[in-house]
Amino acid sequence: MIHVSDADFDRAARAALDELPDEFKPYIENVLIEVRPRPDAALLKEYEETDDLLGLYVGVPLEDKGPERAASPLPDRILIFRDNLCAMCGTRNELIDEIRITLLHEIGHHFGLDEDHLTELGYD
Repeated sequence: MIHVSDADFDRAARAALDELPDEFKPYIENVLIEVRPRPDAALLKEYEETDDLLGLYVGVPLEDKGPERAASPLPDRILIFRDNLCAMCGTRNELIDEIRITLLHEIGHHFGLDEDHLTELGYD
């Protein structure tokens, strides 16, 4: 387990986002990325997830959005769970790598990729 400040964690998440190729960035402009300490019980129940969840995409994948859904009243969200990521990492470099993998995994869901495809790409 590694301990980092909230600000250091947020900087690492921002750095991971900054690494995205420029051609993908317009597609995530309206995606809210939120860092939370850990998933709460209601969220775990609603999405049928376990309490060691690292991240979660909440929204409608791009491939499922049509013109009538283009102006959604609520943004899609990617939730990243800081305490769970810190608990699984022993070093700062490992944490930075896991933050990047988790963000890319959840962004993959935004693009419509399923768990099998994300595993094939190494984002599991």
